[in-house]
Parts: sequence; C-alpha cells; structure tokens
Amino acid sequence: MNPTTNPQWVKLVQTQHPEKQLSYARQLDDNLLAAIYGMDLETYLIVKGQLVRQAKEAAEQLLESPEFAGRVDRLPFKAGETVIGVGESTTDDLLSWFEILKNLLELQRPQDGIRLINEGISGNTSTQVLGRFSGIVAKQPDWILCMIGGNDVMRVGPASAKTQVSLEETVKNLNEIRRIAAARTESHWVWITPPTFDEERIAAFPYFQMGQLSWRNEDIIQVGEMIRSLPDLIVDTQAGFGQPALAKFIGFDGLHPSIDGHKAIVRWLVESLTGGKER
Repeated sequence: MNPTTNPQWVKLVQTQHPEKQLSYARQLDDNLLAAIYGMDLETYLIVKGQLVRQAKEAAEQLLESPEFAGRVDRLPFKAGETVIGVGESTTDDLLSWFEILKNLLELQRPQDGIRLINEGISGNTSTQVLGRFSGIVAKQPDWILCMIGGNDVMRVGPASAKTQVSLEETVKNLNEIRRIAAARTESHWVWITPPTFDEERIAAFPYFQMGQLSWRNEDIIQVGEMIRSLPDLIVDTQAGFGQPALAKFIGFDGLHPSIDGHKAIVRWLVESLTGGKER
C-alpha cells in the first residue's frame, strides 16, 4: 500500500511525536518509532520524508517573493542563536509555522547556524506547558515564540458547561510561564494568539464526535483578548483567520490550520519581527 493512501498514518506521523512525550526514553530510534505507529520502517520513513519535503516546499514558495526573502534576511535572530517554539499541535505539527520558519532560515541564512527547537507537544494545555517549562528554559534560548491555548478551551462531553482549563487558570499559567522565562533567561519573547476555528467542521468530524470533543470560537477569542493585553510583541493570528476561520486557512477537521494557514502564520510572524506589514 502506498503510505499516502492511508491518511491515519500521515496524521499520526505529522502530529504525534512519542520522542517528545517520552523524553526519558533514550533509544527511540526510527525502528522503534515505526513500531509505535504500527507501520514498518520503510513506510514510516516515506511518510515522514514526504512531510519534511512539504514543509520545505512551503518555505521555498514563500521565498519566491523577493520582498519576503529580504524580510527573512532582516529577522532579528543573530548567528548562533537558539529559537524555541512553545506550543501544542499547531506548533508540534511537522507542517507547522515553526517547521516552515526553520526551513526559511536554513534556506535563506544557512551560514548563520541559527538553532530552532520545536517544543510543541500535541494535546498540551497551558497547565502542561507550565509543568515542563523549567526544562525548556534550561536550554537557555535567545528567543521564545509561544502559541498555546487551543487545548485549554476544549470541551468534553455533550453540551459541556466548562472548558478543559478555565480562562482564569489560563491567564495565571501564561503569566507564570512568562515570569519563569524572564527570571531564568534573557530571551526575547513573542506571543502568537491561537487561531480561530470552523465550528461546523469540528462538529462534523467523526473522531471529535466519537470523543464528544468540541471547541468554540467565543472561548478562543477570550484567550486571544487576554494575550493581546500583554506587553510583549504579539502576532495576532485571530485577526487574519477571521471568525469563523477562513476555509483556506483551516484543515478538514475544523480545528488545525491547513498548510496555507501555517504559511500565513509564519508570514505574519516574519512581518511583525521586521517592522510590520508595508502599506
């Protein structure tokens, strides 16, 4: 069977990374990872290779614009610096904005040796990020790009009356995460608001139906409003995605950004870090 004909294999390799969740396990090589996914080694390497190529192709497409390529040259990341992306599945994804950013720098500024570390873990709430944040700042990043909150607002069960993490607790978590970074590093900080959703697609998605999982734009907009009140640089994806999220920017499940959505996020990030969009 051609691996690309099995969307579940692709989705697993794209968004679920056991080596991050089992960081204490030192022998998670490709053979073992393939076994965890339930596929043979050749299939796993083909699927992963296809995803890696897609992220690189997305970066190449963005760099076709001379104006955008010039902005990548002007990004304030200095040679030898470490940039960490903190988040959930929208960062962990092998086709995410962060993976595209990594490819942009490798293609456009290979001589600078900028190190990008993807610390997104699918399914993480802000509470879980807070719980593992000491390990993140121990890497002494020069830059931290943070986009979390989507899993905080997940609701479980029929007509759920509460989000997985309350807005009040999300506020406390994000403030504490930022405080720890300021106390233990000299890193520059960038907040990225979590994108909006397509609630109709979410409601129709079979796996969310089976798990009785739901998300509401009113909840994620509240998280965005809180983030927009913070003093650091803010990249506001919600303004660009719209409410509900524009069809071209959101995937078939209604929750996760499409490749076009991730390209838009990284474009807005690069613009924000290089003086804003030109008028």
